[in-house]
Amino acid sequence: MASLIARTVRRHLLLRAKISRDLTSLPPIPNRLFPTVRLVHTSFAAFNRTIRDDDISLLEAKQDPDTFGTLSPSVPEPDRLDEGDLREENFLQNLPARSQKLSTKQYADLIKGHLKNRRVKEAIDVLEVRMKEDRVKPVNYLFNLVIGGCARVGYSKKAFQLYNKMKQHGLKVTGGTYTSLFNACANTPFVGGGLEKANRLREIMIEKGYEPNESNYNAMIKAYGRCADLKTAFALVDEMQAKQLNINTDTFNFLLQACISDAEFGFRHALLVWHKMYRMRAVPDVYSFNLLLRSVRDCGLGDLDATTQVIEQILTQSQPKLAQKESFQPALIEESSPDTPKELQITQQRDEIIQEGTPNLLSRRPHLGSLVSLGQVTEPQDRLLLLGGASNFLEEMLKLNLQPDIKTMTELLDVVPPTTVAEKQVLSTIRRLGIRCDIDFFNILIKKRSMRFDYEGAREVLTMIRTARLEPDIVTYGVLALGCRTQDEARALLKEMEEAGARVNIQILGAMLRQGTAMKNFRYVTEILKIVKQERFKPNEKFLEHLDAFNRQCEKMDKKYDKNARRAGREEFKLEYNRYKLKLDHWMDHMGLKGLKLDDARGVVREHPWEQFKQSQADGFEDTKNPKLRHKRKKQHSIRKVQVDELGGGEQSGGRLE
Repeated sequence: MASLIARTVRRHLLLRAKISRDLTSLPPIPNRLFPTVRLVHTSFAAFNRTIRDDDISLLEAKQDPDTFGTLSPSVPEPDRLDEGDLREENFLQNLPARSQKLSTKQYADLIKGHLKNRRVKEAIDVLEVRMKEDRVKPVNYLFNLVIGGCARVGYSKKAFQLYNKMKQHGLKVTGGTYTSLFNACANTPFVGGGLEKANRLREIMIEKGYEPNESNYNAMIKAYGRCADLKTAFALVDEMQAKQLNINTDTFNFLLQACISDAEFGFRHALLVWHKMYRMRAVPDVYSFNLLLRSVRDCGLGDLDATTQVIEQILTQSQPKLAQKESFQPALIEESSPDTPKELQITQQRDEIIQEGTPNLLSRRPHLGSLVSLGQVTEPQDRLLLLGGASNFLEEMLKLNLQPDIKTMTELLDVVPPTTVAEKQVLSTIRRLGIRCDIDFFNILIKKRSMRFDYEGAREVLTMIRTARLEPDIVTYGVLALGCRTQDEARALLKEMEEAGARVNIQILGAMLRQGTAMKNFRYVTEILKIVKQERFKPNEKFLEHLDAFNRQCEKMDKKYDKNARRAGREEFKLEYNRYKLKLDHWMDHMGLKGLKLDDARGVVREHPWEQFKQSQADGFEDTKNPKLRHKRKKQHSIRKVQVDELGGGEQSGGRLE
């Protein structure tokens, strides 16, 4: 009712205002003719001004049912527009040109090019930035490409983020997507996180009713094996058997990778996997032999009781008439009875598998030769002897028509006895088989000689590298730094690197620091710290560990000298040690590590492994470390000109290849 009255009053006022305007527009009338009209006109004009200035504006503002908001008719505009409005305006106004949009194949080629050169961030930006700016909706093929690229470098967090975005876009998740995600779990630097993600992904597959194929199972075995969950890895192989899926050489290779992840029991597991591969008629390839050598180098036998039982099981099941249905789970994981003796009861085995001489657990018909006890099998060369030695290992490869490659010989060099004689036999085998060497092989040879303090023999390898028409890389100088026992030797190596155009890094300086601390040379250690400061390097965890161990050792020596003031060399040690402490305090303060304990200092210098994938790739790397060149095959040349028989080097006892 009130609104009706207000509208009525408003109409009357407007009508009166209109009449007033009409009267005002009339020509003036003489007062003598119409004095009354003039009075009326004047009254209406005054009334009109009053109403127009006050009542009409207030009524329109207050009582108009179509007017909302504040009493003030003008609202001030904000100084800054809302970010959402700006994005919307930018989206509507900046439409991409038709030539800017690419086809799916062109976007895929861009992503592949970045991933080939290990430019992970740039590949991700094509999917998340470039295609968004081009207003192009990505397809699952492009998502799978980027997820696969993240998986190969272990960037599991981003791989699963892209997987979630893929589902948000309503795109189909394929078997290749699951394979890439499990590869991301396998390659992640965080084992616990990788295992957790693998378990969750496996649950998702079960919830969705997805039936894994052979590639999915192989990726799952790889993921669980590398994340140290061997039980699940071997259970997955049993699951493949139950579903009658093909268990091929690739599956066994992933199982061998799982064995390598167990440093304590891995070699025992690898032996069982190897003979199950034979019994299931899967043929090992070169990669299988290389993985077996890796288990020889990195893994142990574990508990001798369980290992004895496993070897007896291998010897028994290798007989054709005793072959049974294979199961991967129990013998590999479960521990044996404590009542089992620690010596192999060879006399209880069948006469046909008892042979004299070197044991051979590698062939289809394994035997232990004259071995009685496993108690002395502790070093890699001892485990290699269980496989028949280097000669028998290569012979088994030739029986399967497999040609050893340089990676095989590099792995073999790493597990033969640490003697010059054994190394010469490996070099002679390479020449006889015509295998072309790369720089990695010689780097391992230098490292092997440096670790047994044969520094002259390590320097001799440089001559072999030049003879083979190869060039040292940054790793070569790193292993040569292991032999720099004095300041002069370190300076000579740094000068040699400068002349070769190779830039020193913190790893090389860390190797020199290790030698300086081992020699208790304060001036040597101080010079290394000075170079780190001058080159503006960030010390890594290994560098700080060497420095902390040296400082604790010096503190113990200082206390001993304080207890015995007449001890020889006290004054000289005190002088050098006090000078070193002053320079060390200044260096630690410059690095932002002063007053920190070792664990806290590690946290400061530790770099997150995924940080490199969040930054664009910088130019200016030296060729040997440039990621753009990593996909190219390394140079390989023949060593036929290397005179193996004339090579010197410090002789060590026990030099025998087989």
